[in-house]
Amino acid sequence: MTTPIDISAPVVSRERQTARKVVRGFLWFSDHWVLVFSLFFGAFVVAPFLAPVFMHWGWIEPARLVYTVYSTLCHQMAQRSFFLFGPQPMYNIAQLPVTMTNNDVENMLALRNFIGNADLGWKVAWSDRMTSMYGGVWLAGILFGLLRQIRETRHLRLPVFLLLLVPMVVDGGTHFLSDISGELAGGFRYSNQWLANLTGNGLPTWFYAGDALGSFNSLVRLISGVLFGFAVVWFAFPYLDRSLRETATVLRLKLAGLRPATQ
Repeated sequence: MTTPIDISAPVVSRERQTARKVVRGFLWFSDHWVLVFSLFFGAFVVAPFLAPVFMHWGWIEPARLVYTVYSTLCHQMAQRSFFLFGPQPMYNIAQLPVTMTNNDVENMLALRNFIGNADLGWKVAWSDRMTSMYGGVWLAGILFGLLRQIRETRHLRLPVFLLLLVPMVVDGGTHFLSDISGELAGGFRYSNQWLANLTGNGLPTWFYAGDALGSFNSLVRLISGVLFGFAVVWFAFPYLDRSLRETATVLRLKLAGLRPATQ
């Protein structure tokens, strides 16, 4: 009597092999997810700086593509953006070859559309606030990845997390109110006369007025952006890391069950 051949055995074996590959892939990701994040998010953070590099090299179309893509994430107004390949890293509105009118919308569009020139340098594809905010997330993520190799990292408590977001909310909110009430170059956050009065005009004039690098406005955007980035990472990443580790532990047990008894 002929013994029937079990044709389902090869199919089951292939399914087990596929399942093991999927599980092992996830286990690798759970061990290296911070590295994956750092590489991909780092590319996202660095890409806006390629726009001025491309312009400097004469690669107009690739540069405009970067400007266009990142314009969906940022206002890109020139007075609040970094410039590369020029004499200054940032400029006040009066230093830019942009004609200001009594129409705020036209002014914003003009400042947004100005990407620079050979004399002033070329504009980075997003503002200094976006640079510090997303750059803060990236740097904090890298630091988190290094520390998690040494010890378990604890997440920020919700009150601390919210407290670290306050500077960003206050700075962004007051800039918004200033822009719509006193125009881009005439609002209380552009002149910061309130700060000059508060400090008895004890600091240089350039520190109070405008948005150039080193001014009060630029420093506050830098500090609030970095605080935002670190707050987001230290609030969310420990939760995510712990969840991935717990899932990985369960999958390693299941992976052991998928192996043949002879292994």
